Amino acid sequence: MGAKLKVAGLLAVGALTGALATMQLSAVARSSLAPLPLEELQQLAAVFGMIKTDYVEPVDEKKLISDAISGMVSGLDPHSQYFDKKSFKEFRESTGGKFVGIGIEMTMEDGLVKVVSPIEGSPAFRIGLKTGDLITRIDETPVKGMTVDQAVKRMRGEPNTKVVLTVFRKAESRTFPVTIVREEIRMQSVRAKMVEPGYGWVRVSQFQDRTVDDFARKVGELYQQDPNLKGLVLDLRNDPGGLLDGAVALAAAFLPADAIVVTTNGQIAESRATFRASPEFYARRASSDPLRKLPPALKTVPLVVLVNEGSASASEIVAGALQDHKRATLMGAQTFGKGSVQTVRPLSAETALKITTARYYTPSGRSIQARGIVPDVFLDETAEGDVFAALRTREADLDKHLQGADETKDPAREKAREEARTKLEEQLAKSKEPPKPLPEFGSPEDFPLQQALNQLRGLPVMASKTAVERKAEATTK
Repeated sequence: MGAKLKVAGLLAVGALTGALATMQLSAVARSSLAPLPLEELQQLAAVFGMIKTDYVEPVDEKKLISDAISGMVSGLDPHSQYFDKKSFKEFRESTGGKFVGIGIEMTMEDGLVKVVSPIEGSPAFRIGLKTGDLITRIDETPVKGMTVDQAVKRMRGEPNTKVVLTVFRKAESRTFPVTIVREEIRMQSVRAKMVEPGYGWVRVSQFQDRTVDDFARKVGELYQQDPNLKGLVLDLRNDPGGLLDGAVALAAAFLPADAIVVTTNGQIAESRATFRASPEFYARRASSDPLRKLPPALKTVPLVVLVNEGSASASEIVAGALQDHKRATLMGAQTFGKGSVQTVRPLSAETALKITTARYYTPSGRSIQARGIVPDVFLDETAEGDVFAALRTREADLDKHLQGADETKDPAREKAREEARTKLEEQLAKSKEPPKPLPEFGSPEDFPLQQALNQLRGLPVMASKTAVERKAEATTK
C-alpha cells in the first residue's frame, strides 16, 4: 500500500460506483427488426453449439445467452448495460433511493473498493467506516480482480444477513476486519441548510425518484427560516447524475416558465426532443407539479452553482441550462463530460437493456460529450491549490466513449497525467504524514463554498491561478 495507492486515493471521483446515467424510462416495444446479418448469426449459433458439446464441463444455456448479450452491449460504450434479474432489481432499488446493503458510496482504486463516503445512519456509518478506507476482502474473497458490479453484489444481500469486510485504513496503516449486518438503506439525495444569515446551501448528490420532492421541501424550509434570502448556493459537486426528469425539474425551479432546459438528438424519432421548464416535461402525474409550492423568489434569488470533475450527466444538464440562461454563476472545476442519454427498455418483467439512445445539448446547442461544462470561475479545492487536477478521470478517459464534437487525440495530456502521477508518488513516498483529507462539503472549511459565498456577497473571490479549460480529446478504440 505505497505511494501509488496514496495518489490514487486522492483523485476526485468522476462518477461514483452505482451512480446512474442520465436516463429516460421506456417500455416501447419494437415491432420490426432491421435485416439481420445471417452469416454472423450462424457463427454465433455454431459457437454456442461447440461450447455446449465440447467445453470441459457442462455450461448453463441461459448463462451463455446472458453472457453473450452482456458482451454485445458492453462493446458499445461505457454506459450501455444489460440487466439480468439480479442487476435489474438492484438498478430499480438505486433509482428509488433505497436498497439492502451496508450503506457506502464507493469507487474502485487499484482494484480495491474505496469508501468515498459512508451514508449517514447506515450500518457502515455506525460501525465506523471512514472516507478513504480500502476494502480488500468481502467475506473470504479478495476484492482484487473483481469488477465494480461484482463487489457491489457481494456487499448487498438480504436484510439482517452479515458480511465480513477486511479494511485497510491508510491514515492508520493498519488492516482490520468488521462484521456488518445488512439492512435497507434509504439514500438522502438532498441536503440543505443556512450557512450564514441570509445565505442558503442546497446540495443534490444524485437524481433519484424522490429528489425533486425532497428538493422542494428543503428549499421551502430555507425560505421559512428566512423569507428574504439574499443568495443561494446549489452544490452539484460529485453528483454523478440520475433521472432526466429530475434534472429538468431542478433547472425549472430556477428558470422562467417554458424556458428550454435541454435538447436530445439520436437515431430514432423519440430520442429527438426538447425539454422545457414546464410540468409536462418533469411531473410524474399530470395533476401534480412537485414545484408548485416553491416561493416565487426562487426564480430571481442570486444563485451560484458549484461543480467539479465528479459532476456528470444530469447535473451537467442543470449546470448547462442555468449557465446558458445566465441564471447562475458556475464556479469550481470543469465537469465530467457525459453528454449522452440512456434509455431503459424492459426485455421481460425481470430483465432490461440500458442503451445509449441520444446525445444531449444545452439550450444554446452546446454538446457536452467528452468536454463537460466549463465554469465561469475556476476554483481550486483548497486555498493551497489543486495539485491533483492533472490526474482526474473524465468521460474522455473512458474506453469506448462516444466521440465529442471536434474531438482530437491529445498525447500531451496523457504524458502530463503520467508525469504528475510520478511526481506525486515520489512526494508521498518521502512523506511520513498521511495527506490531509479534503473538508466535508458544506462545512466551514469548504474552500469552494466560501468562495461561492464571497461571489454572492460581492467580495473578492480566490479564483484558481492554474486551472484552464480542457479540450475534448479522442482515445483510440
